Amino acid sequence: MHEIIEELENRREQARSGGGQKRIDAQHAKGKLTARERIELLLDPDSFEEWDMFVTHRCNEFGMDKTKLAGDGVVTGWGTINGRVVYVFSQDFTVFGGSLSETHAKKICKIMDMAMRNGAPVIGINDSGGARIQEGVASLGGYADVFQMNTLASGVVPQISMIMGPCAGGAVYSPAMTDFIFMVRDTSYMFVTGPDVVKTVTNEVVTAEELGGAKTHTTKSSVADEAFENDVEALQQLRRFYDFLPLNNREKPPTRPFFDTPDRVEMSLDTLIPDNPNKPYDMKELITKIADEGDFFELQPDFAGNIVTGFIRIEGSTIGVVANQPLVLAGVLDINSSRKAARFVRFCDCFNIPILTLVDVPGFLPGTSQEYGGVIKHGAKLLFAYGEATVPKVTLITRKAYGGAYDVMASKHLRGDVNYAWPSAEIAVMGAKGAVEILYRAELDDPDKIAERTAEYEKRFANPFVAAEMGFIDDVIFPHNSRRRIAKAFAALRNKDLQNPWKKHDNIPL
Repeated sequence: MHEIIEELENRREQARSGGGQKRIDAQHAKGKLTARERIELLLDPDSFEEWDMFVTHRCNEFGMDKTKLAGDGVVTGWGTINGRVVYVFSQDFTVFGGSLSETHAKKICKIMDMAMRNGAPVIGINDSGGARIQEGVASLGGYADVFQMNTLASGVVPQISMIMGPCAGGAVYSPAMTDFIFMVRDTSYMFVTGPDVVKTVTNEVVTAEELGGAKTHTTKSSVADEAFENDVEALQQLRRFYDFLPLNNREKPPTRPFFDTPDRVEMSLDTLIPDNPNKPYDMKELITKIADEGDFFELQPDFAGNIVTGFIRIEGSTIGVVANQPLVLAGVLDINSSRKAARFVRFCDCFNIPILTLVDVPGFLPGTSQEYGGVIKHGAKLLFAYGEATVPKVTLITRKAYGGAYDVMASKHLRGDVNYAWPSAEIAVMGAKGAVEILYRAELDDPDKIAERTAEYEKRFANPFVAAEMGFIDDVIFPHNSRRRIAKAFAALRNKDLQNPWKKHDNIPL
């Protein structure tokens, strides 16, 4: 028995060493942690239970039968983050460059299947050279198996991808189907075709970082939600982010202890809105002053800055926030901001996370580039997302809410549950200047008359009371009372029950 136990320990030690010390040192030299080190940092101490440690590949081509390493390039299992269960796979670049084989894929699929059965999120740590060429179509089939599991798990359990090295070719589509993607600056990249192929086909000369680095995907493509400086920061922030998420689509968001009174008054909010209606202000100030302890986890902060998305807590419970940002493009809606917000709203609705919408929107961005780019269909995505959402929805209009953009931003007409406005709110078809120019076109040659008409229009419509008189605004509130009123609204909606008509699935305007 002693010899058997000793053999088991030797096998375990060999599996834990991955591709060997030389390759581990090479990984560290690039500023990257190994697959197991990443799991240790991500999960609670001693909580990781590894599965399939001894699995090896089945390929005998190209001399592969002579090189079989335990684990086959991916570490899989489950553990806890702050006491809550999570399933994890972490690709091991020290073993065959983390390349995906048939058995490598089976290990990932097994973890994802268990996650769905047990109602817990999946975190995938990607660091792979792509499909294992020696296995040919078997490795491609492995990718398709993973893609299918991503599809089935979507909306059932949260799926998070952490890109911590190369992720190229077909490998990119698994993270692309997950709910959130995080990257590490300078050491991670994603692209369908690499720089060499790009140069051959299009004659463009581009580096891997320019083509698919963290900056590219957080500022231009919107593929990634956020990027961090190094592996350690990324994993620590992932632990923080995980605490906002429910375990599955049957549970409500987690509730954490909070040390902030729900009826806190913020007198500074009474002066947040500038006297000049065309002067910007920072909507994030309002978000942090509503949130418990000012804690706000922003998503995609470097993309489509005219809209802000992320998570806060109110009375300890997770709330998704969507807010127009007057500091960027005056807070208008456009193609990118509509896509960004629509995906976030749909995630919140999938996983029972209430939505707070903060509105200061002058309309949709005009121009040929927007129309040619399909702003109609992209704007409809956000409209559709809000319209189908059945979770509690609380809306606060701080200043402008003009035209169709007023409707889109969780208005009462899209089943907004509680809709508030500040006294500074202006709810109208359009701004006073544009409205007067249309209504009194014959008087445009008389500046005094137009000024009089503009003042008259502003007095009548540049306020929230017309909408309040019609019941489209539930109450006009004092800015300093915003946290208290919003907290009460969400408290009243905790047992909300709303069902959409039965359907196989909707047909959102993709």
